[in-house]
Amino acid sequence: MIHAWRLRATIAAMGLLLAVFIGRLFSLQILQGELYSNLADDNRFDRVSLPAPRGVIYDSNGSLLVRNLPAFNIYVTPALLPDSEAEIEAIYIKLADLTGVPLDQPGPPAAPCVGGRGIRQLVEEGATNRPFDAWPVACDIDETTARVLRQQQIDMPGVSVEAVPVREYPTGNLTSAVIGYLGPIPAAQVDFWESLGFLADRDKVGYGGVELNYQDILAGQNGLKLVEKDVAGSLLAEVGPGNSAVPGNNLKLTIDTRLQAITASALENRMEFLNRFAGEVRTTIGSVIAMNPQTGEILAMVSIPSYENNRLARFIPQYYFRQLSEDASRPLINHAISSEFPPGSSFKMVTAVGALNEGVIDPKQTLFDPGQITIQNAYFPNDPGQAKEFVCWKEDGHGQVDFIHGIAWSCNVYFYKIGGGFEDEVSGKGLGIDDLGVYARALGYGAPLGIDLPGEEDGLIPTEEWKRLNLGESWSTGDTYISAVGQGFVRGTPLQVLTSVSTIANGGRVMWPHVVQEVLDGEGNVVHRYEPCVLWDIADGILMEDTSEIAAGCDSLDPELRENIIAGHTVSPDITVAPGVLELAREGMRLVVEDEEGTANPYALLDGISSGGKTGTGEFCDETAFSRNLCVPGNWPTHSWYTAFAPYENPEIAVVAFVYNGGEGAVTAGPIVKQVIEAYFELKAIDAAR
Repeated sequence: MIHAWRLRATIAAMGLLLAVFIGRLFSLQILQGELYSNLADDNRFDRVSLPAPRGVIYDSNGSLLVRNLPAFNIYVTPALLPDSEAEIEAIYIKLADLTGVPLDQPGPPAAPCVGGRGIRQLVEEGATNRPFDAWPVACDIDETTARVLRQQQIDMPGVSVEAVPVREYPTGNLTSAVIGYLGPIPAAQVDFWESLGFLADRDKVGYGGVELNYQDILAGQNGLKLVEKDVAGSLLAEVGPGNSAVPGNNLKLTIDTRLQAITASALENRMEFLNRFAGEVRTTIGSVIAMNPQTGEILAMVSIPSYENNRLARFIPQYYFRQLSEDASRPLINHAISSEFPPGSSFKMVTAVGALNEGVIDPKQTLFDPGQITIQNAYFPNDPGQAKEFVCWKEDGHGQVDFIHGIAWSCNVYFYKIGGGFEDEVSGKGLGIDDLGVYARALGYGAPLGIDLPGEEDGLIPTEEWKRLNLGESWSTGDTYISAVGQGFVRGTPLQVLTSVSTIANGGRVMWPHVVQEVLDGEGNVVHRYEPCVLWDIADGILMEDTSEIAAGCDSLDPELRENIIAGHTVSPDITVAPGVLELAREGMRLVVEDEEGTANPYALLDGISSGGKTGTGEFCDETAFSRNLCVPGNWPTHSWYTAFAPYENPEIAVVAFVYNGGEGAVTAGPIVKQVIEAYFELKAIDAAR
């Protein structure tokens, strides 16, 4: 006989158990149903990224500088290989014969398409990790081999041939400093790029140049499709419409490839001549920039040494990248914007404009140049041994020198005196280091100009505080003297030197330098055009804290970048350079070329074209020069500079040439600029005649 309490207890236990099961079922299917449904879908479905075609790049005439070409890769899906070991071995042997990849070569795991392992090891690695994924065993094979393999795929289960886009740079190292190249996503940035929809083991991003700076515009947006897989990971079907990939936009540059080629040839030939004449490798670094001073458009930009970006297009060979990285001449650096050098006498235009505008000197007043002047030490005025001599490049001096001839003859003593003052000839401290800094920054020195290329350096315009903080020394009159002629602590990039002269040439407008002219869609329609942007105008007094007026018409610039450019150069809200000052400065630059004693005559005198220019011979003593015992006091090696604009009356091109350890500016750099400017007008005439 079963007691009633036992029956009730059993029923209660069963009811409790049933309630637990019902509660658990309610929790799983109702309360957490969506969660487990999503988990099941995650196991069942897979999101496949669809690569977006990257935009191409044209020069200003519509010639392709960058394009996408198909590269053929061979893949093996381990799970789809035959069951027979003999059949698998036959497939491996055939792949090795056709592709040249070793059949059996052990090696450590590496990135896809990196050599050093055999086909057997590559497939085993894939089988161990994701057997239903296709693993590359040979990359960038020729089209003929790809066609053969595609024909034989029916007899080679598990083997597939895919065409993937790769970059080709038709102009190679001619434009690599401007264009850059693509490379794999850096390991430290994987999370960032994957959050934007990129795949770390497939997609590439820009490294240097336009490829990097316009990455977002060129890359487009990857698409996405949903596929269904079985429990083993084998593809069953596509699910849903997915999101199509959005192709990247194309770019049209301001660069004229024809002028670029002539510019590169002019620089290379001059450097080779200099090395042959010296009987040794005297110089390995040089750069030339040609710009429209009215718009800021870069017409040509050459940096030597350069690199072959086609060798980096498919994958980056370790030996070649190491060779580039360890080269003391730094071929991966765009020397036109990323290297800082003493500008030498080309910087005298800053001193000239500042001193004349501040009333330090009257343009008709003459100062005497005896070839050298002596400055007494303020702390030891009666000790001749503490005095310091400052010499002119012309040992016997230029005699009486006025303003325009001070520029034309590049008279050091004249600029020492107006820059730092001298006895009764120039009262007080002359222009002084503070005002020298004001005008230097106003003309483009001392901070980046915001060119749409990565790696722009800011140069250096020293101040009394800078010297005290960095060297622990007080500023001296001698420091001002050598700064006034672009020596000492002063550093500038070729782009800054060019901008300073372009600003004087165009009447005082500091233009935003840029290499991209238009953004185009896939059908060639203009999506955006980068209009000329006046950063500020020194002739209109637009150097003020309220940057909205300065930035009018500069909508193409990122507002934060625009503010940073202006903040880096703005040092006074009151500066206004009188038009007459700029006219006299230009007149002095005209005489640099046309006066018989002008420093650029006859080396840079143009045939039938009026121009103005300024030579520069910058003394230096860096690590390379020191290691070669070239830093001899009183006879330091010199960089060669020349920058000019033409036509003189209405400039439409300005060019700067720089040659490392090139010697006298007029002799080495002058002919380069001459050749570039004359080529520009020849090309213009050819285009007009079409």
